[in-house]
Amino acid sequence: MMDHVRDLASVRDATERLLTAAAKLDNAAVAEPSRLPGWSRGHVLAHLSRNADALVNVLEGRPMYASASTRDADIERDAPRPLDVQLADLRESAARFAATEAAPADWSRTVELRNGVTDSAARVPFRRWVEVDLHHVDLGIGYELEDLPEEFTAREIDFLAERFAGHKDVPATTLDAGDGRVRTTGGGAEGGPVEVHGPAADLLGWLCGRRDGTALTVRGGPLPALPPL
Repeated sequence: MMDHVRDLASVRDATERLLTAAAKLDNAAVAEPSRLPGWSRGHVLAHLSRNADALVNVLEGRPMYASASTRDADIERDAPRPLDVQLADLRESAARFAATEAAPADWSRTVELRNGVTDSAARVPFRRWVEVDLHHVDLGIGYELEDLPEEFTAREIDFLAERFAGHKDVPATTLDAGDGRVRTTGGGAEGGPVEVHGPAADLLGWLCGRRDGTALTVRGGPLPALPPL
């Protein structure tokens, strides 16, 4: 069962880690490419701020974004801002999200995210934690998948295994991160079962599209090609 209060504390910790690290940059570094194709570090920071506001919309019953084009335009608009403006926006939007999460609510209710995706309100803080910590890695400023909290990595592997379960393009696949648990995913495509073994950071990196999977050991067939998130 999701503990949204505990996850909200983890979001605050992750946000402070990111703000502390990003504060060491300068305006030129913010304009440099991030690890995400086509995005500068400014794009990543702008996305994090606008995502916080979008999740406030979700929790308050409004559409997450007015439209996909509006979401993209807002990120493009905010990406070129200087570092001090980026950091202030990130801190203020994070505070708005935290205030919304702190308000009394029915955490068992179902909320709607992008593209018709639904989830329980209680899982929204974890979704925000994912955004903050994975995009911290995407900034390419010294925070790596291996630095993620162990609990986060295990839970995100669980989440992504669930996301790809039964996917029409992914054969039956077992995932072994060496933590004593074996997850299953895929199953909608022919072939398999494929066994994928490796360190938790590398397994997560492959599942979330941050690594190519070459550090993993695969048995029973080739490493499955995962659809984009």
